[in-house]
Amino acid sequence: MNRRRFLALVPGMVVAVSACGQQTTGPVEIKWGRETCEYCGMIIDDPHFAAQVRGKDGKVRKFDDLGDAVLWMAKQGWADDGTVEFWVGGVESGKWLDGRKAFYIDGQHTPMAHGYGAVDAGRAGAADYAAMKNAVLARGSTSRCEPSETPSNPTTRDG
Repeated sequence: MNRRRFLALVPGMVVAVSACGQQTTGPVEIKWGRETCEYCGMIIDDPHFAAQVRGKDGKVRKFDDLGDAVLWMAKQGWADDGTVEFWVGGVESGKWLDGRKAFYIDGQHTPMAHGYGAVDAGRAGAADYAAMKNAVLARGSTSRCEPSETPSNPTTRDG
């Protein structure tokens, strides 16, 4: 192979080799205490309440509280698509659970005060994904998550 042909192949080889290490399904590693929540911008530091969403575009978004992930997904047109993955940290183990198959215990002290912790098996008082999602959406954002819809100090003009 001559040098010119080899040099023409190098960019393709670089792309092929770099793609080998990219995960295309499942949760990814979070750098605890160094990465920030997609929704509220706070540091993600507790694996027991964190969440991840892999969207239709394949990109993984990370959240400090599973309630933030639910609120963020509600704003995405593709959130209910079957290819979208939702992963939550187990409140007891800190291990990743499929968020749509997990059960949720209310009354937990969570990073953004949404109050839900995920467990892998149903138990008395635990809610399924749909019930937890509806409750989080009904409660809405905590005070630190989203800017208000109207300015806090609006100015008005007379005539």
